[in-house]
Amino acid sequence: MAEQKKTVTIIVDGTPHEWPKDKITYAELVTLEFPDYPQHPEITYTVKYKNGHGNKPEGTLSSGGSVKVKEGMIFSVYDTGQS
Repeated sequence: MAEQKKTVTIIVDGTPHEWPKDKITYAELVTLEFPDYPQHPEITYTVKYKNGHGNKPEGTLSSGGSVKVKEGMIFSVYDTGQS
């Protein structure tokens, strides 16, 4: 029997996204909300999350970071301007 690839639904700025991995990176989150992010790496974004895993249910993700995702986790991504 083939192993079923588990996805979780995460919410990014009010929009549900199916996510197939157990972690998500800062760049992946920003790209979900701002698809042109890879063309504009000079723009700095703030990424906050809540409803995360037990020991770290909420926090801020900085550039280069990643976080373990779980079903129903909520992210907000917003432009903090030029760095």
